[in-house]
Amino acid sequence: MGSEILYDLSPMVRIYKNGRVERLVGTETVDPSFDEKTGVESKDVTIEWGPTPWYHGLLGTKTVDSSFEKKTGVESKDAISAPAPKPWYPVVSGRLYIPRDAIGSLQKLPVLVYYHGGGFIVETAWSPTYHNYLNALVAEANVVAISVDYRRAPEHPLPVAYEDSLFALEWVASHSAGNGPEEWLNSCANLKKVFLAGESAGANIINYIGTRLDIKRLNGIEVPGVMMVHPYFWGNHPLPSETCDPKTRSFYEMFWHAANPKTTGCDDPLINPGKDPRISNLYWKKVLVCVAGKDVLRYRGLFYKTILRALGWYGVLEEMESPGEDHVFHLLNPTGENAVKLMKRLVSFMNEDEDK
Repeated sequence: MGSEILYDLSPMVRIYKNGRVERLVGTETVDPSFDEKTGVESKDVTIEWGPTPWYHGLLGTKTVDSSFEKKTGVESKDAISAPAPKPWYPVVSGRLYIPRDAIGSLQKLPVLVYYHGGGFIVETAWSPTYHNYLNALVAEANVVAISVDYRRAPEHPLPVAYEDSLFALEWVASHSAGNGPEEWLNSCANLKKVFLAGESAGANIINYIGTRLDIKRLNGIEVPGVMMVHPYFWGNHPLPSETCDPKTRSFYEMFWHAANPKTTGCDDPLINPGKDPRISNLYWKKVLVCVAGKDVLRYRGLFYKTILRALGWYGVLEEMESPGEDHVFHLLNPTGENAVKLMKRLVSFMNEDEDK
């Protein structure tokens, strides 16, 4: 039973029936640092503390009931050698990035709140992939950024990642009076220009926040626009030109069920915005959607505009397509020609007012 697989989502992750999670990608981490190449400084921050779960520090510890084994004549008893957990631990964290030259400067920089992808199951804000990409993006755009490390499924099934991500945005808003917990945001951030960006599941999170946001909880900040890169949307039935391959569709369905066990399926409004009556109330006034030509999710990203218009949203929607590229190609090959073009588009989106 211990080795029986519930979801085999290779090459990403395997989830076992006994609750064990074997992540096959996104497990490498890197510490915050000063990046000499970009001139960007980073540090980790705790956004929310919570009670330590009973299993914290005990994951992987195997115990057996005490017994007397008649066959061998050996007596055994249960024992746990792990230290007692602390009463509180960081439940939501993030990595802050800032151009070093901005520290101590009178200039207030726009803020970027970034949500990483990974299907809600793999990757973290500490990944070298995201760390390097955020260093480069912060330097190019000249912004302060917070990369949010929300809790992941299946240990913390949806909607936990959504709630953590919204709380992180509220945490940023708590600095609007200049007396929040993080000095970089108090002193260096222009909270009238807070942009959101995310790829894949991160883009899905941005849609969720925009349709379920109580704007009173963001008093003091303004969000001119959001950037959704290769958004993770799906549905029970394929769109025109979308793959009908049963194996491919089954993979995406399993991934969604693994992240959200209580879902009604892939027409759940959380994964299929076309089924979400709240989409007409999308809070964001300006949205940039970026898709990749070879990405299975390409058609869902393009269809997002149709959904918004059909259901009564009247904001500004911009699109960018990277021909010949696959899902999150810009993270895998950040120096490639199309990746450079994509970064320039994101940067220009955040700096449009300055360019005029």
